[in-house]
Amino acid sequence: MEDILSISQELSRGLFVTVSILIASSLLAYFMGFISGLLRLSKYTLVRKLTGFYIEVFRGTSLIVQLFWLYYAIPMLFGIPLGSNWIIGVIAIGLNYGAYLSEVVRGSVEAVDNGQTEAAIALNMSSYQKMRYIILPQAIRMMLPEFGNYTIQMLKGTALVSLISLNDILYYGNILRSSNLSQAPLIYLVILIFYFVLALPLIFLTRKAEDISKKGVAN
Repeated sequence: MEDILSISQELSRGLFVTVSILIASSLLAYFMGFISGLLRLSKYTLVRKLTGFYIEVFRGTSLIVQLFWLYYAIPMLFGIPLGSNWIIGVIAIGLNYGAYLSEVVRGSVEAVDNGQTEAAIALNMSSYQKMRYIILPQAIRMMLPEFGNYTIQMLKGTALVSLISLNDILYYGNILRSSNLSQAPLIYLVILIFYFVLALPLIFLTRKAEDISKKGVAN
């Protein structure tokens, strides 16, 4: 028990980094998801193609590679400093999951029944009014469960920031393991518990989102 308490105390030093990266990268991912998802529905071909390029690049390559590219390659090749390790971690995770969420947004908007659009046209609504008052309220309800699931994925993705020397939970776990290899199984068990406890509120909210998504969507 003393070992578990001492390990937990050491790992808790990385809680702030893990949680802060999760919150910041989630906000960036939600923003990119909404913007990119809606731009994919643009009537302008160039806008759709540029947005599609971003989505396919970030969905089609590994998050680890993207993290290393932002951390090592861009500053070395182009001399462009992207900021602190924390900022780079947020950008990599946010852009990666934003690409996935954009498809959730696009699919949810397209899933709204065509009759809703026809009714908006019959009421002489503008394109903005149609999207704002008719389509988005229904589409957002459908998006909620997937947004919750991807937020849980982002929590697990934050563990990768230890690879760029950010002092998150896994970073301190690796330090403990390197100094006491015999305790490695116990250390990683406690790390697993830490991430599970952090995920519990997200799991709860995702289930609530699933209930909300089943209500009030016109078909």
